[in-house]
Amino acid sequence: MIAILVFFILHWYLSLFAQTFFHHRYAAHRAFTMSSGWERFFFGYSYVMQGSSYMSPRVYAILHRIHHAYTDTEHDPHSPSFDKNVVSMMWRTSVTYVQIMKNRVPLEERFLKNVPQVNWLDWWGNTWYSRILWSAAYTWFYVAFAPSAWWYLLIPVHILMGPIHGVIINWFAHKYGDTNFPTDNTSKNLFKLDLLMLGEGYHNNHHKYPSRSNFAAKRGEFDPVYPVIRLLNRLKVIRIINPA
Repeated sequence: MIAILVFFILHWYLSLFAQTFFHHRYAAHRAFTMSSGWERFFFGYSYVMQGSSYMSPRVYAILHRIHHAYTDTEHDPHSPSFDKNVVSMMWRTSVTYVQIMKNRVPLEERFLKNVPQVNWLDWWGNTWYSRILWSAAYTWFYVAFAPSAWWYLLIPVHILMGPIHGVIINWFAHKYGDTNFPTDNTSKNLFKLDLLMLGEGYHNNHHKYPSRSNFAAKRGEFDPVYPVIRLLNRLKVIRIINPA
């Protein structure tokens, strides 16, 4: 049981770190810069940690920039204001993701500036071969270490880890929570102390200051990723452009 719990927690947070650090703060908002070598390293890290739910950092960045530009309008790729339920919202997001991935839709030039790209990894990570291999690996781990079949219910969470992280913010953080700042959209902060989503739950803060590297903004809030960013900046792995 301990092995399963450790595996689940590590996968949750290491996958989420890839999304919030590399895809969100770096690829979409350029809150900091890094060398091409470190960029390739974090591409590889993202693929391994996201596994079956690997998201192209390029496509994620474009989708997220569109979200900020058109939040809560019919052009927003994921908005509770224009979808009846969570499933329909995530389905529309998935369709838009594939269209951008396969260059099937025209895109405004402002959404394409400085997006990171490793073509072969984005191609492989988005094939069914890759997704099925990772899913099989998760299943094998549970067969080998789960004390009972009830634990197998967690396997779909591993397989869909990225979309699950996405729906927590894209749906719930636009419907529930509190606001620190007035904005022209429905973004809210889900938590006062956001340990579950590594700072992503400070969604209202983020919509107010989208390019900041620290998502916490007021007393009592803590963004667990920001100290890591400060450390990587000190180690010269990255260079912070937009600090707290």
